[in-house]
Amino acid sequence: MCDTIIVLGNSTEDGSTIFAKNSDREANEPHAICYLPSSTHNNSEQIQCQYISIPQVKETFAVILSKPVWLKIGCEMGANEFGVVMGNEAVFTKEKYEEEGLLGMDLMTISLQRSKTAKEALEIVTDLLEKYGQGGSGHPFDPNYIYHNSFIIADLNEAWILETANKFWVAKKVDNIGTISNGLTIEDNWNRASSGLIENAIKKGWCESKSDFNFSKCYSDPELRIITNCIERQSRTINLLFDKKGQVKVTDIMEILRDHGLKFKEKPFQPSKGTMSSVCMHLNSKAISQTTASYVAHLAKDIHVHWLTGTSAPCLSIFKPFFFENPEALKNIKVPSLKNDNKSLWWRHEILHREAILDYQKRAPIIVKNSQELEQELINEVNDVLNKSDSINKEEFKIKLNEISTKALDQNFSLIKSVYETISKMEIEKSAPKSYIKFWKKLNAEVNIN
Repeated sequence: MCDTIIVLGNSTEDGSTIFAKNSDREANEPHAICYLPSSTHNNSEQIQCQYISIPQVKETFAVILSKPVWLKIGCEMGANEFGVVMGNEAVFTKEKYEEEGLLGMDLMTISLQRSKTAKEALEIVTDLLEKYGQGGSGHPFDPNYIYHNSFIIADLNEAWILETANKFWVAKKVDNIGTISNGLTIEDNWNRASSGLIENAIKKGWCESKSDFNFSKCYSDPELRIITNCIERQSRTINLLFDKKGQVKVTDIMEILRDHGLKFKEKPFQPSKGTMSSVCMHLNSKAISQTTASYVAHLAKDIHVHWLTGTSAPCLSIFKPFFFENPEALKNIKVPSLKNDNKSLWWRHEILHREAILDYQKRAPIIVKNSQELEQELINEVNDVLNKSDSINKEEFKIKLNEISTKALDQNFSLIKSVYETISKMEIEKSAPKSYIKFWKKLNAEVNIN
């Protein structure tokens, strides 16, 4: 389960566009931050996607991806060098699920590598969707977990919500603020649509005529809309954003990605009692997913800053800045192994996260205090360098950007080490329920966390 956000310049404090997403996946599914440079290709080259291969194009553009490590090319969210950003959501419809085709995550990487604008990316996705279809499991451990996809596709100037049901699709241009979760949201007010969309719904008895056609109502699987709590989460994100419309900042978006929902507005959060209504999702008997990575893209006119956690549980994580102007720090990020490697950023933080949830009330505040101090320091440094960009030469500017990204990674590792040493020695005062601890011990054993 996931949540994706877009806020256009007419609704932000500084006139920039801000895109964001939480990727909710399996708890034992490590997430990687990857950089792929621009490249040229020969006419006969194929791109190997998760389940099928398709022809490659002559030129592909540089991309920053946040992706589950088991995927061949697909990503959960990402951006390209031209400022096109994308995120997808699993949606469940009445249309047939195919065992082979392009994953929604394949579609994102491919379109990011091939587009210069959001509209161009939209057209690439829909063309590929109609030609090859979507299909195959999007789950690392369950071959039968097949779903359809919705997307937010944006650049500095415009944004689109694209929702699909097998090869059928509708697209709606965003006016100011848009959010999606794990359910179809477009009803009868779209800007573009696939041919035969309404006729198919009438033929299958989902509506009687064009006048009573509603894409969401006709194509949605109503049972899974309830199970995924998509309506509650989408309502939560849109309401939080509209409360700040015209004044939205990057830090506001980060806080929304850390939101645990109305249930915990007046009382302390407990991961063991979290629900599917939480934007920052914590795995337990009620919530079937864990937020395994988070991303905020700040698209200003002169420069784009890509804030990625590269770690699970944004409430306990640090958003770190990366830049296409100097991607050297990205190139040095170790891709995590499928099981605990004790070295990569994702697993090092994951060990800390799983130590914290044993006594979240006592341990989490220590992590949060240290993390927020470092994150604010990074935000200040980025703003300082950007404010001075006109007074320093291009090469010095690139060096300073790389220094910030490298420092962010180094200090994140140092913080994880020091905070882990502190909290692991603390006596547990308000232990999580025994059943919850047992549940996590089983998950830990599967990936060699002692």
